[in-house]
Amino acid sequence: MNYSNLFKIAIRAIAANKMRSFLTALGIIIGIASVITMLAIGQGTKRSIQSNISEMGSNMIMISPGADMRGGVRQDASSMETLKLADYEAIKEGCTYVKAVSPMVQSSGQFIYGNNNTPSSIYGVNQEYLEIRQLSVSDGEMFTDADIKTSAKVCVLGQTVVDNLFGDGADPIGKVIRFKSIPFRVVGVLKKKGYNSMGMDQDDLVLAPYTSVMKRILAQTYLSGIQCSAVTEGVTEQATEEISVILRRNHKLRDSEGDMIGDADDFNIRTQEELSSMMNTTTNMLTILLGAVAGISLIVGGIGIMNIMYVSVTERTREIGLRMSVGARGIDILNQFLIEAIFLSITGGIIGVLLGVGLSYAINALAHWPIFIQPWSIVMSFAVCTFTGVFFGWYPAKKAANLDPIEAIRYE
Repeated sequence: MNYSNLFKIAIRAIAANKMRSFLTALGIIIGIASVITMLAIGQGTKRSIQSNISEMGSNMIMISPGADMRGGVRQDASSMETLKLADYEAIKEGCTYVKAVSPMVQSSGQFIYGNNNTPSSIYGVNQEYLEIRQLSVSDGEMFTDADIKTSAKVCVLGQTVVDNLFGDGADPIGKVIRFKSIPFRVVGVLKKKGYNSMGMDQDDLVLAPYTSVMKRILAQTYLSGIQCSAVTEGVTEQATEEISVILRRNHKLRDSEGDMIGDADDFNIRTQEELSSMMNTTTNMLTILLGAVAGISLIVGGIGIMNIMYVSVTERTREIGLRMSVGARGIDILNQFLIEAIFLSITGGIIGVLLGVGLSYAINALAHWPIFIQPWSIVMSFAVCTFTGVFFGWYPAKKAANLDPIEAIRYE
């Protein structure tokens, strides 16, 4: 019996039980759609995070006080006061692989203008902070070196703060706002950046001279952190090593010599490359988890196909016996039932792919989640659904092929 006849017989058998065939394929449809949608969300999230990290500056280096906290050990307050202005000056003067460096201090609270107020954070930085974080002033100007030297009460606002305090379309340049009863004159407005992939508003901030924040708001002599950018992304590691040597020398930390164990760092250095690697590892694990959970649906769908094929073999035992009695070989019966199982799988796979792609774009449009559909996920889906049809359809088909024709004809 040729394959065209076997295919026609399989189609007729499927068409004779439309609802049962649809329910059988439904497990595959749901499984394939789930896999494609989950992988699209996982890959979209990964690419969005990479894009946001790139926007922040792929060669950015962040220095924070205190030892490495990844061990989860709580540190005392004094260990968080290890970075000083002298460290910033030493890095600025002594690092050949660093092109921009800014001290940073931070405070959060209510900003007030007239009857309006909004919660936000004020960052004490210098002008190079804009280059490091890839920010730019869209209106007005950045504060100057003279403002830093005199601890001037001036600031540059993010667009969200402008909208909350002054309303849409207002010009805040020259206006005076208050933070913890301290007046600050607005000299500039930052260009809008929007939300990042983690849902953080990148425009909800206020920049001011670091001297002003240290003296007039926090009354402290230590820094919350130091931010730098390497000359190029390729020399980030060298810049990190250079910064570490300078800070250890400034803090008079002993190096290891012979059997003597040196002092541990009292500072922590992070790079965007390290952050990107950590985020990629996390998103990859999330994507694998989502794909594995969705893949369970495929297994359930495959079991459904096996179950229905068993029922079909049982129902059509007399038919199988008659076919074999008039010359059909066992291989013909095997191929017939395999074709039915594979046809159900592939049909469900095609519908599942279309549904998965549609759901992915619907989620992107309605929930604004980032998505990215990779071609290999569709190819993999077809491969899996074909394998599912062969794997779960083979045993029932083999059982049908091994039936004794005489016993099959007698079957009631």
